[in-house]
Amino acid sequence: MQTKKMDLLENIDKNNLPQHLAIIMDGNGRWAKQQGLLRAFGHESGTKSVKIIIKTCAKLGVKNLTLYAFSTENWNRPKLEVDTLMKILIKSLKKELPTLLENNIKLNTIGNLEKLPQSAQKELLDVINKTKDNTHMTLTLALSYGSREEIVNAVKNISNKVKNNIISIDSIDDSIINEHLYTQNLPDVDLLIRTSGEHRISNFLLWQIAYAELYFTDVLWPDFKEQNLYEAIISYQKRERRFGKTSEQIK
Repeated sequence: MQTKKMDLLENIDKNNLPQHLAIIMDGNGRWAKQQGLLRAFGHESGTKSVKIIIKTCAKLGVKNLTLYAFSTENWNRPKLEVDTLMKILIKSLKKELPTLLENNIKLNTIGNLEKLPQSAQKELLDVINKTKDNTHMTLTLALSYGSREEIVNAVKNISNKVKNNIISIDSIDDSIINEHLYTQNLPDVDLLIRTSGEHRISNFLLWQIAYAELYFTDVLWPDFKEQNLYEAIISYQKRERRFGKTSEQIK
């Protein structure tokens, strides 16, 4: 296993890394069920994969990593599971602050954070503040996040500015919309990974993945480790990214 991992690492072109990698971390509940455990144990185990992938991305040189941690739709899950997820979030933030500081990683968040419990908001702001000057990598947690809600909010804000003569209708373009999204300080996504065998985007970064390469794997999130990430990046590097142009135009 270690030999295979090293072989994969050697095949990665460090000059062709995705500058923005986004991951839909799926399969915690199914992993727990397979082990005969409660779903909470799956979520707890999933945090180990989070730590491994964050450190691996930082080591490789990926500049931006965005993790889909909790969607707007996840609020509809049973209250006990939601409460457990929030407790795991708070515990993880406290536990992983040293890792973020040691690896020069800045924490960022996107989503409707006002819906989070006050204790979670407090812990988030504390870690964000303590890592705000870090420059090696930006880790973004999508929490209480839904892309449609994000786009609706952007439209409302832009419409209000047009109404108040702050911007004109004719000036509205891609860059204006980008400026009103949660991700205004992040580049577009280059590679989107989804674990657990599902082939859906699930309302995640719909605007930002317009030209992203998509990578789906059957591996459940708690089992997703370094070699799985290496395989995804190698797959990405084998693809020809044309952005609407022909192969001849980009050579």
